Amino acid sequence: MVLADVFAHPGSSISEITARTGMPQSHVSETVARLREQGTVESFPDPADRRRTLVRVSAQHPGNVMRAALVPADDALTAALGDVSPDEAAGIIKTLEALAARLRPGKPGPVLDQLNRARDERTRD
Repeated sequence: MVLADVFAHPGSSISEITARTGMPQSHVSETVARLREQGTVESFPDPADRRRTLVRVSAQHPGNVMRAALVPADDALTAALGDVSPDEAAGIIKTLEALAARLRPGKPGPVLDQLNRARDERTRD
């Protein structure tokens, strides 16, 4: 929830994220610290009030997600299915792909919007 809030409201303070998510401030702070260590978000002092910390998705995160999305999951799915034939595994994967296509939202949310912007910026470079 914290990451979704940061995507939807970049440049928010810990207090603002806490208010919107309803989570305890300590949990939001710990989550932001973990996400910062992973390189998913970055925090910086508020230029208007240096005592406040603002949080946004890191510039590298959309590219990291796009790279991870390009890795096929077929081998991992086949291994997770256990003792099935290659034809059965292929059929299950095809069914999962069809289900994913049906469940895809018509309008992208803030995460997909940001990933699309990152992709568009990469193709322009």
